[in-house]
Amino acid sequence: MIYGVILAGGIGSRMNSKEKPKQYINIGGKPIILHTIEKFCLCAEFEEILILCPKDWMEYTKGLIRKHIASPDKIRVLEGGATRNETIMNSIAYIETKGNLDEETIIVTHDAVRPFVTYRILQENIKAAKAHGACDTVIPATDTIVESQDSSVISAIPDRSKLYQGQTPQSFKALKLQELYNSLTEDEKNILTDAAKIFVIKGEKVYLVKGETSNIKITYPYDLTVAESLLKGGPAC
Repeated sequence: MIYGVILAGGIGSRMNSKEKPKQYINIGGKPIILHTIEKFCLCAEFEEILILCPKDWMEYTKGLIRKHIASPDKIRVLEGGATRNETIMNSIAYIETKGNLDEETIIVTHDAVRPFVTYRILQENIKAAKAHGACDTVIPATDTIVESQDSSVISAIPDRSKLYQGQTPQSFKALKLQELYNSLTEDEKNILTDAAKIFVIKGEKVYLVKGETSNIKITYPYDLTVAESLLKGGPAC
């Protein structure tokens, strides 16, 4: 079975929005998270679409879905965890309680605040996860990346042709991801930035899926302006 997993557990501190988490800020007249959910609803392959959000926003999220999503029967709102990866583990735990967790179960995990994900990207994630067990959506790095060990001077400038910028979705065989996560030490868990790194730490291959420059993550106030422009069909500022 294949599950869509939309990660909406963050509070968006970099957005400086005290009223609500950034996934509930409006673009194009409706909350960012609704744009993302609508994209997932286009994929008939999903057994269910799981929305994981802060506990205090669960009922609000359910209300948005009832009001705005025409066919909400496949959508479930669950409580997120304290970290990104704990939130993903919550989604797997839910699938396990349904009796649907086995070696072929796929989860397509995606940031709630990447509302411009395309149908192609979702389909290619499903295909790659089925074939390889783990994949990450990326685009080639366009800027030179500078490394500094002490935040003062350059220590290295990696070869840009070998570098990519990570996006989401990241998709996995869920049982394998759960097993690898549970095998991590606390020190290993503390250095995680995303779920793909769990596979990398354990020496497992993560395959690349081509992303899109328009598949932006809305993180800062400026990104809202870019998003509004994209919705109107204009340049991304």
